[in-house]
Amino acid sequence: QVQLVESGGGLVQAGGSLRLSCAASGSIFSIGAMGWYRQAPGTQRELVAVISSSLSTNYADSVKGRFTISRDNAKNTMYLQMNSLKPEDTAVYYCKMTMGWTDGTRRDYWGQGTQITVSS
Repeated sequence: QVQLVESGGGLVQAGGSLRLSCAASGSIFSIGAMGWYRQAPGTQRELVAVISSSLSTNYADSVKGRFTISRDNAKNTMYLQMNSLKPEDTAVYYCKMTMGWTDGTRRDYWGQGTQITVSS
């Protein structure tokens, strides 16, 4: 069983910063891609940023230059540094990790979500 636990959400003023963490625990053999997603009320969940096992990254255009995704493989943890936050960044943020096992199977796991609210 694998669990992802997110932390670091909250309320911040526009222009401020927050750092999200997502820690994986349980029966982990290997972790492939990791990513952050967000969902605002009335909208579909969207990709914010993703980082591969080789540390290549990709960002949504709306967050490029403001958000930075990183990972610490020794701690099975992923981070999202969010700077210059805007009210339109307000959403529930979810982390996702792709786990792999020796038999070749892979499965995606999601965190529980954490609310980010940016006030104007």
